[in-house]
Amino acid sequence: MVSPGSQLPPTPAVPKRYELLTLGDELLLGLTPNGHLTFIGAQLGRRGVLLERNVTITDEAEAIARQFRESWAKADVVITTGGLGPTCDDRTREVLAGVLGQKLVFDPAIEQAMLARFAAFGRKMTPNNLKQAYKFERGEVLPNAHGTAPGLWVEQDGKVLCMLPGPPNELQPMFIEQVLPRLAKLGLVLDREAYVQLRTAGVGESALETRLQPVFDRYGDALSVAFCAHQAQVDCRVSSPGGKLSTAQLEAIAAECAQLLGEDFMGYGHDSLAKICADLLRAQDKKLAVVETATGGLLANAFTEACGACKFFAGGVVCCSNDAKMQLLDVPECLLLQHGAVSAEAAVAMATGAAETLGADYALAVTGFAGASAAGGPGGNPVGTIFIALHAPQGVWSKKLNYPGPRATVKVRAVNAALDWLRRELVRAQAGAVTPARRSGLMQ
Repeated sequence: MVSPGSQLPPTPAVPKRYELLTLGDELLLGLTPNGHLTFIGAQLGRRGVLLERNVTITDEAEAIARQFRESWAKADVVITTGGLGPTCDDRTREVLAGVLGQKLVFDPAIEQAMLARFAAFGRKMTPNNLKQAYKFERGEVLPNAHGTAPGLWVEQDGKVLCMLPGPPNELQPMFIEQVLPRLAKLGLVLDREAYVQLRTAGVGESALETRLQPVFDRYGDALSVAFCAHQAQVDCRVSSPGGKLSTAQLEAIAAECAQLLGEDFMGYGHDSLAKICADLLRAQDKKLAVVETATGGLLANAFTEACGACKFFAGGVVCCSNDAKMQLLDVPECLLLQHGAVSAEAAVAMATGAAETLGADYALAVTGFAGASAAGGPGGNPVGTIFIALHAPQGVWSKKLNYPGPRATVKVRAVNAALDWLRRELVRAQAGAVTPARRSGLMQ
């Protein structure tokens, strides 16, 4: 069953314990979501490390010291986020230096980097910013290309302390570009991803396992399988923690699963639905336009997150009023009066208008009643009713969906449904296939 091949790099014989300390009253007050746990946990997981614990702490000095002493005694790697800034409630650097018995020393290079950043923004640096220019006497600096507070790195007592600033736009690139390579060099994480991940859409978690289980059964305990459900998609990760299966074998298993899934297979790795659609549009040299009411710009935003969006994204329109639909997209007034703004006919007219007005090959339209305050429309459509239309070079179609739940949930589910429909149409177009919508006569 398992053929010989190059083996995966072995995981450490003794697993290392990682703990994450997220600091800040704003986290405990619910003013800021703890996205650091999600991000850092996911990044470590990709490299074969399970984060053992996350503790969120106040900005109070004694609380920081007490928790750090406990974590430092138990863990091999401690990562902290927050508390490195210039204000009086930023105490992490000073407190942890005291616990470790290290002095803080002034680093002129940090000062010069801060001065240069302030000058680039045409601002004068206030004296309290110099607080950020201190580092551990037996530690290293992690440069911050997106802010003023550098990260700090300490190796002591056979352990690693990594201190990162709180803003996500500063922390995330530092973690990927500096922290992970350092940890890999020390052998504390794998230097590559620990698994092969398949992303799927349109199939539930239990149904996905049922479809793929015959493949997994052939490999017994040499193969480890994990599922993770998200909005509109389910990920399946295959790995071989004991190194019994090579990278090539894991990729072959994933490829067999992808073939079984057909159009329900999105892709390998971590690309979003929008990114996959963007790549397909680029590959086919096609342009997309979107028009939205219920989703309020979320669909357009999903595409503008992609690098180089202007190459495939013609633009988007958010038009909630009937007047806007008529003026911007040439939707006939008689159509809106007869069928209503939340209808299959309106969605089709919106998608067609967006494609023609913005000069796009494909267009998506989303209209509906997203929240509890929305009024029902003709035909007694309840709250959560969504109509999506897809305009393509071969025709235009619409579908009706119903997503009961809070407004934010309905909006996200509508966006994902639109993206997945576009993805499937682009995959069929790439293969030169006849779409199910065309075969079943649903063309509007």
